[in-house]
Amino acid sequence: GVARAGQGGVLVKGGGPLEQLGRLGALAFDKTGTLTDGKPRVTDVHPHGDVSEAELLRVASAVEQLSDHPLAEAVVRYGQEHIDGRPPQAATDLESITGRGIRASLGGIPVHVGKDALFDEVDGPSLPDALRKTVESLESEGRTTMVVRKGETYLGVIGLADTPRDGAADVLDRLRKIGIRRMIIISGDNQRVVDAVAKELGIDEARGDLLPDDKVETIQRLNREHDVAMVGDGVNDAPAMANATVGIAMGAAGSDVALETADVALMADDLGHLPFAVGLSRQTSRIIRQNLWLALGMVAFLVPATIFGLQIGPAVVLHEGSTLLVVGNALRLLKYST
Repeated sequence: GVARAGQGGVLVKGGGPLEQLGRLGALAFDKTGTLTDGKPRVTDVHPHGDVSEAELLRVASAVEQLSDHPLAEAVVRYGQEHIDGRPPQAATDLESITGRGIRASLGGIPVHVGKDALFDEVDGPSLPDALRKTVESLESEGRTTMVVRKGETYLGVIGLADTPRDGAADVLDRLRKIGIRRMIIISGDNQRVVDAVAKELGIDEARGDLLPDDKVETIQRLNREHDVAMVGDGVNDAPAMANATVGIAMGAAGSDVALETADVALMADDLGHLPFAVGLSRQTSRIIRQNLWLALGMVAFLVPATIFGLQIGPAVVLHEGSTLLVVGNALRLLKYST
């Protein structure tokens, strides 16, 4: 079974995870890079007050250049395409604020970039009502938002969109058909954004605004109700994977930490391999049970048969013949397909 999984582009770290895949009652998915392409693009730029669009992009790009987050890369790429004139000034002293955003220094002035919730937690003026309404409007349309504040001045908000993976809805439908009834999105993104993705993909449960510790708590709670798998690709997903019955990493796009933590890796970065892996696990368990009954049944027959007169030669032939049947039955897994 492990060999067939490898042929199909699924790396399974041993027989235990392979068996557990077939017993799953629930699947929890991270959003960005798992159910979506993980290649967000800037869709909206809304300066605040007298700030120009170029100034907003210049400051955001300068700070986000220090980050390797997919959202940061999208902002930098958009800024390079749309900022005319002088390049953005280099920022320094990047500090990540887990699950909220980042802080850096630009020309000696602190700059904060992140969710609206970030500005309820850091010192300084609160988010203006007009800007908060813009954020809520963008998020209701499924956008991820980044508010930018330089010193005490709010520069505006940038909206980004990350489209669902091609075929993601079909994969989820196939998982339902093979018996996975409960599927959940758990994400650090805003709840309205996560709800929009869940609605598009047909997932009933969506939980947003989660920090890494919140994801762990959610997985632990689900684990008390079902065997649950956590599917993700990032460093923030690794603790949740470690607490799930089975941790599943998106191989090609996954971080090193996620791949190290996971029990299963989809090496082609293709969600379509997930139904294959679950189906293979169930078929493997069926063949294990068949082989146990075959082997034990033959022993149960041969022990009394030899006591009551069956010669040792025929008994050995029957015993070794059953061994060959067990091996042949197991080898059928190499031809498994969904």
